[in-house]
Amino acid sequence: MQSYHSISAEVYNLDKPIGSSFGDVEYYSQRLAHVKGKILEPAVGTGRILIPLLERGMTIEGFDLSEEMLVYCRDNLKKAKQEANIFHENMETFQAAQLYEAIIIPAGTFLLITDDKEAYQILTNLYNHLELNGRLILDIFLQPDFREGSSRYRTFTNSQGEIITLQATQSEINYINQTTTTHHRYDKWREGNCIDSEFETFTLKWYGINEFKRLLMQVGFKDIVISSDYCYQQYPTDRNQTITFEAVK
Repeated sequence: MQSYHSISAEVYNLDKPIGSSFGDVEYYSQRLAHVKGKILEPAVGTGRILIPLLERGMTIEGFDLSEEMLVYCRDNLKKAKQEANIFHENMETFQAAQLYEAIIIPAGTFLLITDDKEAYQILTNLYNHLELNGRLILDIFLQPDFREGSSRYRTFTNSQGEIITLQATQSEINYINQTTTTHHRYDKWREGNCIDSEFETFTLKWYGINEFKRLLMQVGFKDIVISSDYCYQQYPTDRNQTITFEAVK
């Protein structure tokens, strides 16, 4: 699973600040409202989901593979005057003595896991860290508009007045492995001079709905509910919708 680095983590924090939502913050808040035990968010990122859940009184902790993302997460926690156990870990090898009542992976983050064997092992590991009748909730999405060779440019300005430019080029679609690869070129500018650059290969997996449901069932999950666009039990009807799975141990 790939990890966000220095400039890409900074851009994520600028582009998706705490308080921003695609409907997922409200949805996860609603689906977790009755959870009394502890919640885990692997790939916690900058805390965009975790902090609003903390503010709603939930007990949640998280980890991430990217140290750079965790720096922003801890800073965002301080700004929000919230506390949580945040640590560096890998979803595949993560081990804890405790079990969780719920584990969440919002925003399609699971699609960063492009190896089928690794995906199965991670889901198994998460299953083993759930309490009996605990729930896994995660999002996936399809990528129907991917066009090899197409590019887009975006510009961001940080608090120091530095400009960050991002060129994202859709490089390759692999129908056999069900992956897309996009190349991200980041350049940071100060007073007209480029002071830092970063290149990132960003690969995402896609799954068919029934394919992913079967994967969850192979791991041992039951009572699987499939929703779309953060409307609970509204089955997907469009290729551009966000698809949310909720599965019980």
